[in-house]
Amino acid sequence: MFERTPVSVKWGAGAAFALLAACGGGTTAQPPAPEPPAPEVRQLAQGSVRGVNAAAIDGTYHWKGIPYAQAPVGARRWKAPAAPLAWSGTRDATRFGAACLQNGRIYGPGANNRHDATIGTTLNTPLGSEDCLTLNVWRPANSGTGLPVIVFVHGGSNISGYTADPVYDGAALARETNTVVVTLNYRLGVLGFLNLPQLKGGTDPEEDSGNFALLDIVQAVRFVRQNIAAFGGNADKLTLMGQSAGAINVWALMASPLGAGLFQQAVPLSGGISLASNLPPGTIPTLNPASTYLAQANGLLARLAIADGLAADLPGAQAWIATQSDTQIADYLRGKSGATLLGTLLVNGLTGSGPIPDGAVLPADPIAAIAAGHYQRVPVLAGNTGEEGKLFAPFLTLLGGPPGFKIDDATRFNLMEAFDPDAPTALTEGDILDAAYTPSNTPLTGWTARAAQLSAAFMAPSRDNVLNTLKARQPEVWYYQFDWAQQPAPWNTVYGAAHAFDLPFLFGNFGPSLFANTIGGNANRAGRLALSAHMMAALGAFAHQGDPNHAGLGVNWQPWPAQLRFDATPTVPQISAVP
Repeated sequence: MFERTPVSVKWGAGAAFALLAACGGGTTAQPPAPEPPAPEVRQLAQGSVRGVNAAAIDGTYHWKGIPYAQAPVGARRWKAPAAPLAWSGTRDATRFGAACLQNGRIYGPGANNRHDATIGTTLNTPLGSEDCLTLNVWRPANSGTGLPVIVFVHGGSNISGYTADPVYDGAALARETNTVVVTLNYRLGVLGFLNLPQLKGGTDPEEDSGNFALLDIVQAVRFVRQNIAAFGGNADKLTLMGQSAGAINVWALMASPLGAGLFQQAVPLSGGISLASNLPPGTIPTLNPASTYLAQANGLLARLAIADGLAADLPGAQAWIATQSDTQIADYLRGKSGATLLGTLLVNGLTGSGPIPDGAVLPADPIAAIAAGHYQRVPVLAGNTGEEGKLFAPFLTLLGGPPGFKIDDATRFNLMEAFDPDAPTALTEGDILDAAYTPSNTPLTGWTARAAQLSAAFMAPSRDNVLNTLKARQPEVWYYQFDWAQQPAPWNTVYGAAHAFDLPFLFGNFGPSLFANTIGGNANRAGRLALSAHMMAALGAFAHQGDPNHAGLGVNWQPWPAQLRFDATPTVPQISAVP
């Protein structure tokens, strides 16, 4: 709490002046007014928090690592999140909370909960903590109140990701759009989504759904709504935004009864919510049925039993499981370390994760629910990148070819970290891409053509399915495609407008972060920064008014199925409308 001079001392000085006045020594002095509270100290329902006054650095005040729920550890593992307990004194809110427990990936936190060289040395090893349900807040360093709020849900296939990733820093977005920006951690992998009958108590349909990550996001938004006025935000002007897995989770809450009244706009980017049954044959769904996650959970339990010597094989494990009560199985699983769970999943190929269409938290068929009008009717701003498939190189095996990258993730990470975008380089696309896909511009079989085929089988069908279904129910649906591919060679063909490459532009952050060296450089700086400013302005307009159109856009952005294309030359933005 802000420290003030003791009242008795101030009144002591006033008493001295009063004595002088009584003796003819002057006039009576008034006590000085109380000092205003520091702008980085805010009072929440649970207690006060002290963040950082970064007004002179980036034009914002920010708060990090604020708990929005109790730690989901011990008996609280695989339970619905509980509201945070109150705290006494003033809580330090100057550092990010721990990333949620995950196996290391190049999109993850490394050993130090930040972007550093350890990301390349901790791949496929457990990182983070189960005590991770925290959020972060940025607001402009002004006195504005009633500001729109943007709550962002990170991506990472629902198995990785963390809010301390520097690309998600909310300072530039909050400052440039005059909004309050919130980012949050949520449980990942089987800690966030687990469909196991022995964990279901039968009295709480939400908890029994196994959608603990979705429940985390709901609890985080409820916490934001309860406390955002303390940061100058308007709880009734809240935009829920997510990218990739985060977008899938946003779509899930659009279709969930739990989403009612939580948010007033939605921004799902590069995600969908379609089952295979919603899509044409030969396409890749963005949602799996509950049975997929039931098989995963049963497989995890059986393989743990085998690893512990309780059975010799899968039939034996299933026989042992049948002898145990639900309570015994729940205690057995909660007794396992998180690292053991993640390791068992990894070695047995059981690592997929995502929302479970259980019928309570998430409808068994969300697209059908939206078509029937059972969803949160709010304005939607959706988007994709023009070359989504270029970040999903391993998926090319689904199209009958080898993986797209011939190097492993550690090597790719180190190449990106060492790359100097402003220096000559001998690096070529052939150093990164499998020879089957080079030269990348070869018709039909080249990297660009094959990645486009992957995009057409994966992202595009789910996009069209959900946006067309939504458009039949409401007019307020806008869509953009991000086409910028001005990276220094060879990254302009290796990545181009790949999945997630719109994020630095939307957040106004170009480094240091995973793709910063492959994106940045002086040659494309002017066009890149101008395009970023336009994209942030469109997002800001949507947050303020529920419509991304604004005077500076230069074109009339019509609702879906029309599109807006965001692109730039090295020096100037190129924004065009496609009917």
